[in-house]
Amino acid sequence: MSEDPKPKQMCVKVDRFYQIIGKKWSGPIIHTLLDKPKRFSEIHNYIPDLSKRMLNERMKELEQSGIIVRNVISERPVRIEYSLTRKGHELAEALNQMESWANKWL
Repeated sequence: MSEDPKPKQMCVKVDRFYQIIGKKWSGPIIHTLLDKPKRFSEIHNYIPDLSKRMLNERMKELEQSGIIVRNVISERPVRIEYSLTRKGHELAEALNQMESWANKWL
């Protein structure tokens, strides 16, 4: 009798992808930034069930991952906007495919 093959280990990069995307609210935050940069309060208005504390935490994580960028606009008063990086836009394309799947099957 032959032994069962060892289970395939998940690639470290794929595991990191799931860590980022698997966190609650990451997908909706990315989705809100698809069309244009937005201020913190605008993002919060799009996702009203998300607390400001949690939004702040997720924004920092997404920024550290290189998915969003925080832009400080020197006006009076100073304005801060968030936008997707190139990496973030490519991730959003993948998320759109997941959204299509969800609309079809769930």
